[in-house]
Amino acid sequence: MTTRRTGAAAVAVCAVLAGCSSPAPASTATPGDPLTRTFAEGRRPAVADLAGTSLDGHAIRLSGYRGKVVVINAWASWCGPCRAEAPELRLVQETWGGRGLQVLGLDNDGNRSAGLAFQKDHHLAYPSLHDPAAKQALRLPRGLVNTQALPYTIVIDRAGKVAATRMGAVTRNQLAKIVEPLLPT
Repeated sequence: MTTRRTGAAAVAVCAVLAGCSSPAPASTATPGDPLTRTFAEGRRPAVADLAGTSLDGHAIRLSGYRGKVVVINAWASWCGPCRAEAPELRLVQETWGGRGLQVLGLDNDGNRSAGLAFQKDHHLAYPSLHDPAAKQALRLPRGLVNTQALPYTIVIDRAGKVAATRMGAVTRNQLAKIVEPLLPT
């Protein structure tokens, strides 16, 4: 009997501590899509100014896109779901790039040439920040996404705040529901 009570008490304490340690602001899962979370405008977390070198060797900063809706997509060339979503992200950039959207890749390949080959194979015209040690991912707000699982996508509004996140592969249609309301008309 005491073992049961002790076990139940331990579970209760862990549940309370887990809830207290989550720094992520309130968000809601998208109905019918539990892998997508959206954040209400007044409750959107700020994101660090991710910065480094693009796959083609140019300096790149997230803050350089302030005023645009930015779709950050973390990927690696060896990741099957990343390969499947690449054409969708290319279409997202092509469809909404003229309306103030910028896709920004976050390449997790240890080898820059593998990332460049991936970009070329999938005809990706948007830049990707080379992040082989996942240092940029560690700068994201804690609990926002599982940075250990690829791919993941973070949508940044024009003010530089996180509007939505998506774990797993994303489609153009899924992103349309998120980015359309954020873009200028």
